[in-house]
Amino acid sequence: MTADLHRAGARDGDGDEGGDGDEGGGARPASAPPPLRAERAHRPHRSRLRRWLRRAALGCAVVLVVVTAASFVYNGVTAGRAAPPRGLRYVQAADIRTRFQTWGTAGPPVVLVHGAFESVDTWSRLAPLLARDHRVYALDLTGDGYSERHGPYTVDHFTRQLLGFLDAMHLGGPGERPLLVGHSSGAAVVTEAALRAPGRLGGVMLLDGDALDTGAGPPPAFKYVLIDPYRTSLLRLGLGIDAVIRSVYGAQCGPACPPLDAAGVDQWRRPLRMPGAESALWSMLAAGVPGLPADRVARLAGVRLPKSVVFGAQDDVFTRQTPQETARRIGAPPATLVPGARHLTMISSPEAVATAVDRLTAVSLAESR
Repeated sequence: MTADLHRAGARDGDGDEGGDGDEGGGARPASAPPPLRAERAHRPHRSRLRRWLRRAALGCAVVLVVVTAASFVYNGVTAGRAAPPRGLRYVQAADIRTRFQTWGTAGPPVVLVHGAFESVDTWSRLAPLLARDHRVYALDLTGDGYSERHGPYTVDHFTRQLLGFLDAMHLGGPGERPLLVGHSSGAAVVTEAALRAPGRLGGVMLLDGDALDTGAGPPPAFKYVLIDPYRTSLLRLGLGIDAVIRSVYGAQCGPACPPLDAAGVDQWRRPLRMPGAESALWSMLAAGVPGLPADRVARLAGVRLPKSVVFGAQDDVFTRQTPQETARRIGAPPATLVPGARHLTMISSPEAVATAVDRLTAVSLAESR
C-alpha cells in the first residue's frame, strides 16, 4: 500500500508539473504558439519575393540600358538621309518650295491634292488618263513627298500652299479656273480652298475623304510612349522591311491594285527618308489627321460651285454611310461609289475616277457658259 501511495504521489506530481508549465511557471513550452509559427513561416517567402523583385528590377534596368545603347548605335549608323529622285520640278508656293508635276497640254485644268503620307506619285496611274482631255497639275503638300518641310502641318497652312501654287501656275483667272480633286485628308484642303477662294475654282471633288476633323490619329499617350531614340529606331526598322510597306499598301489599296515592285516600294519609302521627314512625321502624327469642323465643311453647300463625292465602295477607313452623308453635307449630288475599290481609288480604279472627273468638268463648263 505504501508503494501504491508512492506511485500515486508520483503520478500526482507529474500532473502538477504539467499544470505549472501550462500556467507559465518557468517551464519552456514544447512548441511556439500558432501565430508565431505562421509569422516565422512567412518570413522566408517575403525574403525570397524581395530578392526576386530586386533581381527583376536589375534585369529590366540592364535590358533598358542595352536596348537604349543599341538604339542610339542603330540610329547613328542609319542617320544618312536619302536623296530625292533626279529631274523633280519645284516652284515657290506661298512660303513653301513645292515639288510639282504636270501632264497634258490642252483642256480644262485639274489640280490633284494628295492625302496624308502620299505624294505627287500617288496620282501616277490617274494623271495620264486625265491628261487626254485636261491639263493636270499635282503638288506635294509640305510634310510629305519632296516639298520643303515647313510646319505647322495644318489645313490652314496646306491651303495657303495650295492657293500659292495656283498663283505660281497662273491658275484661277477667267478660263483658267481649275477643278480641285482632294484625296483623303486632301479633301479638307480643297474644301477650305473653295471656301476661301470660290471665284478662282471651277469645281471641287472629295475623293475618299469627308474633309472632317474626326480626331483620327494615334492616342494622346503616343508622344509619351514612343520617344526617342526608340521611335526613330522603330520607324527606320519598319521602313527597311519591304513586306511591311507592301502590307500597308495592300490593306489600303485592295486586290485590284497592282503589286508593288522594288521601284514601287521605293516610291512610298524614300520620301520618309528625306531630311526633316521624321520630325515632320512625328509632328503630323501628334496633331492627328487634318480636317475641318463639321459646320465649316457644311458651309461648302452654300458655295456656288460644281461638287462631287467619290468613294471606294469597300473603303473601310470610313463607315458605309459616310459617302452619302458627305454629299448631303456639302450640297453635292449623291456620291459615286467605285465597286471593289478601297481607300486608294486613284490607284485601284483610275478609269472610274477619270470618268467622274470628266463628268464634273462637263458640269463646270456648262455652268460657266
